[in-house]
Amino acid sequence: MAMAMLLKAFLETEGINYDLVHHGYSSHAMHAAEVAHVSGEKVAKGVLLHDEHGYTLAVLPATHKIDMDELSKQYHRAFSLAGESELAGLFNDCEVGAVPAVGKAYDVEVIMDDSLNDSPDIYFEAGDHADLVHVGSADFRHLMGDAPHGIFSRHI
Repeated sequence: MAMAMLLKAFLETEGINYDLVHHGYSSHAMHAAEVAHVSGEKVAKGVLLHDEHGYTLAVLPATHKIDMDELSKQYHRAFSLAGESELAGLFNDCEVGAVPAVGKAYDVEVIMDDSLNDSPDIYFEAGDHADLVHVGSADFRHLMGDAPHGIFSRHI
């Protein structure tokens, strides 16, 4: 499988300059960083959460883990992790576990961890387990739009 079609169409509609980095099969974002020879600090992973308001995609570096207590406290919401069946329903043109960090392409609310702000370029899953999308930091900020942000993760 190549880049997810909805993601590709969204990037093109938004006028985002990107390139694809092909790599060997990877099972998760940090592994993708390793096999693509990219710093995990530069790989933005999307973690699907849900609460009484619906779904939210938390975007954070592959090297980090969400602090659910801190996240819930900051946003005054009781988030929990979404299941694989929910992922498949929302990101239906993506392979399970290869969620792009661009919720806007899938009409999913996004919150972003500020630890991604310092990187000059960002990589994220292309919707499969063998490609990363590479964009500059300005384009990534554009993709995040006016998403709420804060520090809600910690380095693993």
